[in-house]
Order: sequence, then C-alpha cells, then structure tokens
Amino acid sequence: MARRIAVAATAPFGADVLERLAAEHDVVQLLTRPDRPRGRGRKLAAPPAKEKAERLGIPVTQAARLDEAVELAADTVVVCAYGLLIPPPLLERGLWLNVHPSLLPRWRGAAPVERALLAGDAETGVTIHRTVEALDAGPIAAQEAFAVGPEDDAGAVYARAAEVAARLLGDLLARDSIGFEDQPEDGVTYAEKIRPEDRELDLDAPAQEVVNRVRALSPHIGARATVDGRPLLVWRAGVGADGGLELLEVQPEGRRRMTWDEYLRGRR
Repeated sequence: MARRIAVAATAPFGADVLERLAAEHDVVQLLTRPDRPRGRGRKLAAPPAKEKAERLGIPVTQAARLDEAVELAADTVVVCAYGLLIPPPLLERGLWLNVHPSLLPRWRGAAPVERALLAGDAETGVTIHRTVEALDAGPIAAQEAFAVGPEDDAGAVYARAAEVAARLLGDLLARDSIGFEDQPEDGVTYAEKIRPEDRELDLDAPAQEVVNRVRALSPHIGARATVDGRPLLVWRAGVGADGGLELLEVQPEGRRRMTWDEYLRGRR
C-alpha cells in the first residue's frame, strides 16, 4: 500500500527523487525554497522541485525559513537537496529521513558528489539517515555503495544516486518500523560548497586532476579555463594516450557547447 509522505526538496537531485517517490507513494506535500531570479535575465523562476511537483499535481509549500508555524501534511518527511535548516520543533513532529548522496560519514555537507569526484573517489553511494540538527550526522537507516566510472561526471553520479535512493526509500517506507545505527566517528570528511575558485582549471596541473575537476562540475556548473587568451567553459576532458590533457567539449563566451575540434575549426 502507498505510504503518505511529504518531501522537502529544492535542487534537481531532489526533484529527481521526488518524481521517483511519487510513482510509488502518496506524496501529499512538497516543502521547497522560494522562487529566485535565474539566468541572464534574472527573471523569477521556480526551483526544479517545485516545477516537478506542479507537473505531478503535488501541493507546494514555500518558505524562506522553517518554523513552528509551518504545517506538515504527513508524519513522514523525506529530505533531499532541500537547503534549509529544519528546526528541532519540526523534527520532533514526525519522522524526517534525509537522502545524502555519499557514503556517510564521508562527505557530509553541501557538495558530496562534486567533492567525491574532485578527490578522484572510485566509489560513492547513498545514505538514508534520520535528520538531526548536526549536519548530515544522523543515525543511518540504509546505505548502498556504487562504483564511479572513469568517465562519470556529476550528472551521471546524481542520476545513479537518485535511482538508488528511491529504491532504498521504497524498502524503508514499506516497513512498520525503521531501525537506525549511529554513524562511525572515524572517517568524517566535509564537502564544502563549490566556490568560484573551485571552478578555475590549472591546465598545467596533472591531466587526471584537471579531468576530475571538469567531471565534478559537469553538466550543471562548468569549469573555467583560459586558452590562448580566450575564456572557455570546459564540459568534458580526458587523458590522452601520452598522458597529456585533452579538451573534448568546450563553450566559448556567448556561444553554444561544441566539441574541441569544432572550436578549433571556428577559429581558423
């Protein structure tokens, strides 16, 4: 039988998990952040999770901050890429399950997928844990690892994580009661938000290090480089047979994405 749940989500990863959950469960509410200016025109736009909820006919609650006045439409709330602090009085109202795309306690924080790729991790995964005041520190209900392929970028890892998360949640939500196990104290690392300086490529750095940075920032952010005095966004790169860096897909200022060969032809 479908379980009645609310979802707290904002970013594309949260929107993906929301859609997958709605296919199997009775999602009666989306908690998400307010609309914000986006794009070059800075027009007010809805968060990705809100756009998804509206297409699915799920009622949306938007608040700049959460407090005791917020009404919850279900006793179980799945949190995924939400981005707002949930105060203790709300946490006490029901069961809050947080979806985190890493193998906690590794990579607690805002950018776990990006930091895993930057670090060259060969494995990551998904952890479902109870939401607590401390950042991503709640006891674990379920966890599953998966391999990170050498060509996987952040988009591919987030998509795989959403698939795993929905499956793990499906199993948990079907149970009469959910057990939790405290996170280990060893192995805690933090995934800080991506900063402007994280986007800058040093083309003289080891090729694999540059490729990892490009993978971590694609396809949603973009790594920056200056080639022959011209600024470019780099969306794909690889290590050549000689061990050197190969740029594969770039985007000059004000233009579309293109292969490196297309870019070179356009400069002739």
